Amino acid sequence: MNKEFYQGNRQNFYKQMKENSILLLFSGLEVRKTNDEFYPFYTNRNFLYLTGLESKELILLAKKDGEGKVSEKLFLLPPDLLKERWTGARIKPEEAAACSGISEFSYVGAFEGEFHQLAATGNYKYLYLDLYRVSPSDRDEPAHLILKKIAKNYPYLQIENANAVLRSLRLIKQPCEIEAMRQAEKITCEGITAMMKASKPGMYEYQYKAVFDYVLGQYGPQGPGFPSIISAGKNNFCIHYYAYKGQAADGDMVLNDVGAWYDYHMTDVSRGWPCNGHFNERQKLLYNCALATSNHMFEIIKPGMPMREVDATARHYNAELLVDAGVLDDVKNIGTYMWHGGAHHVGLDVHDVVQTPELIAPGMVFCVDIGIYHEEWGIGFRLEDNCLVTETGCENLSSITPRTIEAIEDTMQKGFVTGVF
Repeated sequence: MNKEFYQGNRQNFYKQMKENSILLLFSGLEVRKTNDEFYPFYTNRNFLYLTGLESKELILLAKKDGEGKVSEKLFLLPPDLLKERWTGARIKPEEAAACSGISEFSYVGAFEGEFHQLAATGNYKYLYLDLYRVSPSDRDEPAHLILKKIAKNYPYLQIENANAVLRSLRLIKQPCEIEAMRQAEKITCEGITAMMKASKPGMYEYQYKAVFDYVLGQYGPQGPGFPSIISAGKNNFCIHYYAYKGQAADGDMVLNDVGAWYDYHMTDVSRGWPCNGHFNERQKLLYNCALATSNHMFEIIKPGMPMREVDATARHYNAELLVDAGVLDDVKNIGTYMWHGGAHHVGLDVHDVVQTPELIAPGMVFCVDIGIYHEEWGIGFRLEDNCLVTETGCENLSSITPRTIEAIEDTMQKGFVTGVF
């Protein structure tokens, strides 16, 4: 991504702002982990989408006057030689300008006074804030904290939902975003195939994870785009499993749900394989049902299809296959073996925070995720790929990662080549 990308995103946002309004977006705060340590900082993705800047405590302020003219300013952390000696250099104004395309700046200590001057003039009627919470119990973000001050000191400002505008903008991926995701798919493929080649009975889940992390580490310091889900055997029946303590017994299926990121854009790919490199008959039966269902979805997804039908169609199609295979008694009971949907959007977030569409449109990227969990047989896995909607149909961005039984077994026979195992 370059500054033109971020400038374009801001202009698209400003077009939807009302006149006589102010926008405030915050990069976020560190979260304390223990007495003298914080969790690694993760920039708010909406702030990143509009500025390209990664740092704690930054603020974007934009104002739109009654004639539709917009001005914008960044508030940066001030230079502090002592703090920078401990935790690294802070973003300089010229660096922020080169990345974001915003040329006006102040330091964060000046924000409160400058905002008061704007709000107290009476020239502005609306204030756009990103107030999204996944759950009411989530901790307050900077936007929630300032909202309390707004209600007390500037009750005449009407709050507008910046998050709704940003969700709409992030839904359709631009060509540069799609290209970044293609690069992330290549890295993800290398990580998954390395795990396949290293796989053997007796291998621990943390060893699979070490292989994946090693491969991603060759492409930069960022690591996986989200916490990797890597499990074996009975642990596959925990959908979001992060313990990495289990050991793959001979014949166990290994499940992974992983993804790299490139230029801030992520992938979300799942593959399952027998740790010994050979699918047994039951594993083949279930895997081929999942594969046939996935292939069917990539044949029928196209613009104009209702988004809600993606998961519904996949469940019904897979149910029919499992009934025909003698595994399932009735299509109505598909919940016995399919425990979750999977058509979530992917982008700056692995579960991308976008406006859920009624109809599928070109430029959307979402997962086609077919999971089958047969506890009685001890077989659990999912086949998850990233679907790019095109003008006439769709493309499987993660098709480069082995996904047929033949391709997986062939890959596993080639062996790991880095010398880790």
